[in-house]
Amino acid sequence: MPKLSVRDLDVTGQRVLVRVDFNVPVDERDGKYVITDDTRMRESLPTIAYLRERGAKVILMAHFGRPKGQPNAKYSLRPVADHLHSLIGHPVLFSTEVIGEVPEKIIAHMKNGDVALLENVRFHAEEEANEPAFAQALAKLGDVFVNDAFGAAHRAHASTAGVAQHVKKAVAGFLMEKELAYLHDELETPARPFVVILGGAKVSDKIAVINRLLDKADTIIIGGGMAYTFRKLVQGIAIGKSLYKPEWEPIAQAALDKAKALGVKLLIPVDAVITDAFNFDAKTVGATKVTPPGESIPDGWEGVDIGPESVKLFAAEVGAAGTVLWNGPMGVFEIEACAKGTFAIAEAIAANGACKSIIGGGDSVTAVKKAGVADKMTFISTGGGASLELLEGKALPGVTALSDK
Repeated sequence: MPKLSVRDLDVTGQRVLVRVDFNVPVDERDGKYVITDDTRMRESLPTIAYLRERGAKVILMAHFGRPKGQPNAKYSLRPVADHLHSLIGHPVLFSTEVIGEVPEKIIAHMKNGDVALLENVRFHAEEEANEPAFAQALAKLGDVFVNDAFGAAHRAHASTAGVAQHVKKAVAGFLMEKELAYLHDELETPARPFVVILGGAKVSDKIAVINRLLDKADTIIIGGGMAYTFRKLVQGIAIGKSLYKPEWEPIAQAALDKAKALGVKLLIPVDAVITDAFNFDAKTVGATKVTPPGESIPDGWEGVDIGPESVKLFAAEVGAAGTVLWNGPMGVFEIEACAKGTFAIAEAIAANGACKSIIGGGDSVTAVKKAGVADKMTFISTGGGASLELLEGKALPGVTALSDK
């Protein structure tokens, strides 16, 4: 995508406004919030370091949680500022306000190489509304704008898209560049065979991705909750209480027809791990068993993972791949009894050292980490919704808003 990069800027002495994705998971311990996974923060460190080394005044802005347009101490970015200090080994100035006199005073006293973090941009309802006056007030804090928040690039918000209209130059940071390189450029001409693994709950959520990738892939593997619609259609089996809606059938059938017309292999599970009781919130299942290949799921039971024969079938395909793209788990991997299929696929991808492996955000990222094979993947996306929209071929407002080369 021919957009300007942070490399194209002379930033010495400049106030550089950087949108980062610091929406990290936290736990409350002894009345304090502790960051449990700082991956998103670490991914933006190269951009922050590059700007500091070149004498920029680095002003970071981010969102955190869903405070619904109101200040809420629970969603303050102050603990994030403290954690960033420990990551970069340099003080991080914290502005208790997002716009106006407070940040303006802090920024006026910054020296070259200093870093400041603004309070949660979502404390203002104008952020998600992409309100022009708010975007302008943000832009007033910087001379140029760097967007390094790929995870928020699919949102047309004031701090991701609106602000770009009010600065001299709006450019991509290193993380944004890397995400676009792997999820867009690499997939235009993937090493063959190109195998796509799609999981998740609803056919309707993934159909746009299936349709787009049918034009590029050699094989598409379907797992997760959406696989039961395909199994009902193709294998003619009963699927018990498994995830299914009648309106998903024509969507799945259209994908099957398109795959056949294009000569793309579309693989679906042949067996399943099923349970007679399932409570996602409590993370519990009742009795579990495996349905043999081609056998129906009994009434009152539901599929919660792919079975061992499906694992063998899918792993063989992955083992021969030149490029693998994975988005969405094979089952309810958050519960140990339903996680074997998802982890087996993660391990199969890791075992193929010759392939380029791209993990497309969301639950798949959690899965490769839990499986202990994250370090064996070529690229792991930081964006769930953003990666999905990019794979669908949609324009991302946070990218479109950047200055053209």
